[in-house]
Amino acid sequence: MTLLKSTTTGLIAAFCLAAAGCTTTGGVPKNEIETRWNGQQAGAFFAKFGPPVSDTAAGASTLYTWRGGFNTRVVPATFEDLGDGKKGKMLTRARTEYLRCEVQLTVSSDYIIRSVRTVVDRPGINGGKSYCAEFLTTG
Repeated sequence: MTLLKSTTTGLIAAFCLAAAGCTTTGGVPKNEIETRWNGQQAGAFFAKFGPPVSDTAAGASTLYTWRGGFNTRVVPATFEDLGDGKKGKMLTRARTEYLRCEVQLTVSSDYIIRSVRTVVDRPGINGGKSYCAEFLTTG
């Protein structure tokens, strides 16, 4: 019984170590921006949104930093709902948000986008898409 238990434990440990050593290839997109741009030519991204602000060699890849989408949006005040279309006291004040998007693109030596990491972004309104996701995935 002890021999069987130690053998089983050893096999489980060996399997766990083997599984831990496995990697996947061709990364799975983590967000809408990656879904749209992974596998695309970096030139198409820069032609549509403008040139990167910097680039850094990262082994066989290049890490590009891009900034853009400068805009403002006005978020209206919210009020307590008293029913029958009546408003109660103010819950949040109206405000102006200054929007911009900054992403880092990892681009392979053949100029294909391999990953997109959002650096600066704003959440969407009422649970909608983030500003960068909205800006970089439309059209």
